Amino acid sequence: MTQRDADIFISGGGIAGQVAAASFAARGFSVVMADPVPPVTEADLDGSDLRSTAFLQPARDLFETCGLWSLLEPHSKPLDQLAVIDTTGWPPEVRARRAFRASDLSDEPFGWNLMNWVVRRELWQYLKHADAVTALYGTGFKSLVNRTSGVIVNLTDGTSVRAKLALAADGKLSPLREAAGIGVQTTRYGQKSLAFTVTHEVPHDNISTEIYNEGGPFTIVPLPDIDGTHASAIVWMNRGPRSVDLLEMPVPAFEDVMQLRSANLLGRMRLKGRRSIWPIVTQTADRLVEGRVAVVAEAAHALPPIGAQGLNTSLNDIAVLLDLATRHPDDPGAPETLAAYERARKPDIMRRARVIDLFNRVAGSGEAGVQAARLIGLRTVHDVAPVRRTIMRAGLGPA
Repeated sequence: MTQRDADIFISGGGIAGQVAAASFAARGFSVVMADPVPPVTEADLDGSDLRSTAFLQPARDLFETCGLWSLLEPHSKPLDQLAVIDTTGWPPEVRARRAFRASDLSDEPFGWNLMNWVVRRELWQYLKHADAVTALYGTGFKSLVNRTSGVIVNLTDGTSVRAKLALAADGKLSPLREAAGIGVQTTRYGQKSLAFTVTHEVPHDNISTEIYNEGGPFTIVPLPDIDGTHASAIVWMNRGPRSVDLLEMPVPAFEDVMQLRSANLLGRMRLKGRRSIWPIVTQTADRLVEGRVAVVAEAAHALPPIGAQGLNTSLNDIAVLLDLATRHPDDPGAPETLAAYERARKPDIMRRARVIDLFNRVAGSGEAGVQAARLIGLRTVHDVAPVRRTIMRAGLGPA
């Protein structure tokens, strides 16, 4: 059996795990990261993550601290406005449109949008040359010995890792979280989301738009041009059977339905590449710490894709834990460090989960009374300036 020693062990090599590995290594910690699935870094390959993420200002700040932003920024598109369009019926009838402008808060964009598969590609290239990171793709977590002084993690290739801190960054079904004995609470909505890329006639002007209608939001997020043509990433939420029908629909018919659902906002849209489908749940871990194991990202919380809260909340976890661990570099998994992490992150996670849960129910409702309340709420949140700025600040992340 091969034995490795490290300061940090990370289970999960998705975007959150990769960012955690890069961030801790940049602060001088040695890291072993394991994931049973090799990274998919091309859009056309099976398993590619065709979703996009709007990385908000705090995420950009985290990237800068470990040297990642210079790699990611050239592939990004800034988000200068967040627009909300309320519609009812079919074809959708627009009832109201409101825009939230980043300039109300600062001279920077709200965030920067990137395709997830591109982010994974760039992070993987970075980690290949990071001396303090050992990335074991194709190797999964097997078992855990959780001691007061550290952890011993056994992997599927026979490797044993001895570390001072173990991070569960391995998704909603996290095997490390389960091995640590941490349960979860899950809410299912009967929804799925489609993720895909489109080209379109009208420029997006760096505006990200959520169009509400029965079933869930249709979200348009700006991308850099593709082959000289305006492009955006789409996340389209619906009831599960409807999403499956749309996934399997022939492209011409799909484009016609998509055109109606987009309220013709950007002119004629054309599908670019494949469609992928994802289940929608809200899931929160019962606690974030057990012994020397800290739970982060989707192992700690999974949220519906509304308001760019999912992966940004994950990166908030990593930033807080990194800051706390850096204060005690000799023992990043010390009990007082992990207790402080739980205190700092648990309340924020639970607040965001409750707000997004309510927002998802209201945004996708077909009931007339709920739709009327949705319209009043949109107008109130936007049209009262102090309320608007407070909501926008809260969306960027914890103070």
